[in-house]
Amino acid sequence: MPNIEQMEKTLPVAPLKLAVMESCKELGQKINDYIVAFRQNTINDIESSPLYLNYKTNTYLVDCSCPRFGSGEAKGTLKESIRGADLFIMTDVCNHSLTYTVNGHINHMSPDDHFQDLKRIISAATGKIHRVNVIMPFLYESRQHKRSKRESLDCALALKELTAMGVSNILTFDAHDPRVQNAIPLKGFDSFTPAYQFMKALFRTVPDIKADKNHLMIVSPDEGAMHRAVYFSNILSVDMGMFYKRRDYSTIVGGKNPIVAHEFLGDDVAGKDVIIVDDMISSGESMLDVAKQLKERHADRVFVCTTFGLFTDGFDKFDEFYEKGYINKVVTTNLNYLPQYAKEKPYFVTADMSKFLALIIDSLNHDTSISTVLDPTVKIHTLLEKHRG
Repeated sequence: MPNIEQMEKTLPVAPLKLAVMESCKELGQKINDYIVAFRQNTINDIESSPLYLNYKTNTYLVDCSCPRFGSGEAKGTLKESIRGADLFIMTDVCNHSLTYTVNGHINHMSPDDHFQDLKRIISAATGKIHRVNVIMPFLYESRQHKRSKRESLDCALALKELTAMGVSNILTFDAHDPRVQNAIPLKGFDSFTPAYQFMKALFRTVPDIKADKNHLMIVSPDEGAMHRAVYFSNILSVDMGMFYKRRDYSTIVGGKNPIVAHEFLGDDVAGKDVIIVDDMISSGESMLDVAKQLKERHADRVFVCTTFGLFTDGFDKFDEFYEKGYINKVVTTNLNYLPQYAKEKPYFVTADMSKFLALIIDSLNHDTSISTVLDPTVKIHTLLEKHRG
């Protein structure tokens, strides 16, 4: 296991505590279980240090909540002491399944509501803890990462707000544009990628996939996902292609310029399996159109790998495209909320990120290097050798 020898020889910076918001309880529990297992199997010669108080315990979870008043207002509550702790607060700002009552009306929680609750828990802990770290897998307002004319710059504003409240480190996954960290250059900001978990999940569910340039190709659905496709194609030693979107810049529909057509740049995909990689599926319209065009170009099987499956328009279109053979598998992580019925669909594959996150948290609590975690290249090469067997 990476970093395990380093962690056995180092002290934690402070006792570890995990404040997992209601929006990601299931993932938080799995992360906690992994950390408990890591530490039960760790051999330390210096456990007599006061910093090893509660180092090995049955849970690192903190009992916390954000109860609501009838008006819709709320407060953050920590139900146990976190004084002197290295606190990791985790939230899923895209969990729309949670509700609260406003003057007798049911409201579904929006990303704004989740972000406010995150700040409430930070506020409840301020002045008592050793360090605050925020784990926000889907970075709040990350799609509004740049300013165009008279627009708000929400993501940068949110990052500055968190650091002003005392947050030392912000951990996220596949930030829409990692350059937004320039808003907080003196604070910790890490954006991780699930490349290894994608390949592991794909090889597990499609064991007959052949990872060579004669049988496989990586495709980027747009210009923004190019760096992901380049990495995958290099690591797998296969060819890549790219679609680019022709938009109608004379009109705005739903806050964006509508897509007129997807144009393809790349080698012939005929007879090859294709992996489409992107950071998220929102409505899925673009991704499905790309998959359809690839099949019309006589691609064999089409696999979609995306970090965040939001599915804002539901699954009907994905069900239809699966039945028509346009898509074969949709691989997405468990970093954001998905209803149970989605996970039971025949084309749906979950890339579990809980062990990966547990390792990141444990490494940071020991202040050891996370460079091996950031770079999955060695692990993917090992996986490929095992798969090609």
